[in-house]
Amino acid sequence: MLLSMTGYGVAQREAEHYTVVVEIKSLNSKGLDLSLRMPRSLAASELELRNLIGRHLVRGKVNVSIDLNRPAAVRSRATLHRETLTAAYQELLSVAQELGAPTDNLLELALRLPGVVQSPNEGSAPADDEPQLTWAELQPIVQEALDRTTEFRRTEGQALTTEILSYIDRIRIQLADVDRHDPTRLENVRRRMHDGLAELSQSDQFNPSRFEQELLYYIEKLDIAEEKVRLVSHLHYFTETVHLPEYSGKKLAFISQEIGREINTIGSKANDSTIQHLVVGMKEELEKIKEQLNNIL
Repeated sequence: MLLSMTGYGVAQREAEHYTVVVEIKSLNSKGLDLSLRMPRSLAASELELRNLIGRHLVRGKVNVSIDLNRPAAVRSRATLHRETLTAAYQELLSVAQELGAPTDNLLELALRLPGVVQSPNEGSAPADDEPQLTWAELQPIVQEALDRTTEFRRTEGQALTTEILSYIDRIRIQLADVDRHDPTRLENVRRRMHDGLAELSQSDQFNPSRFEQELLYYIEKLDIAEEKVRLVSHLHYFTETVHLPEYSGKKLAFISQEIGREINTIGSKANDSTIQHLVVGMKEELEKIKEQLNNIL
């Protein structure tokens, strides 16, 4: 079954001290074009990460994004600076006593002063406070995202398989039309040859031996029987390859080149307008196949 290079997968995990989200997007490419976006704290796992992605996705323009944060409950905790609070309260108490002002709401006032209570959005967390993940913790999350990406590719591949095989079937139908029309084409060729022979035989310079050689050469050039047989074989081989378990995008591209070569030869040798129209139709279907094969793994 064919696999598309277009894929998407996401996995997330929330533990006591961290939350992590792994998102993978892939598009078609001739090779593996991998782009990683992840925190510096995961730099030690980059080699294992690249190897794991390469083994599973093989080809494609792949973008991997890893977001690592502290859990929401941890991030929402405010920090109370006790020494600052004590100093602020004592200062307010001293001023209130000097002025003879009431002291019943001094604690509330002290808590509102800058620097006493720091919200999680104020300032920046120190580097050693960033959440840390080992490769053993990160690997199963990445694997889950990869599995979902592969499943997405498989679903897209099934749709592409149906579409591509429908184009192959249309080429078969048009080739069958070529085969049905071929006797009429050959009869028209014979009639033209007969008329030409009658005209040439009346010429004083007519050379029967030379004419026979050119006639045989001409008949051989017009014969498309071998091309039709080879084209049928290539179409059958293409269909068989589609259902192989291994990745077959490149192999199918090579087979499509052979299909195109036989179609072109039929068109150049047929010397018949009806078959030429059918050849144009087959070329059109083949171009659709080649376009879809660009996205096949």
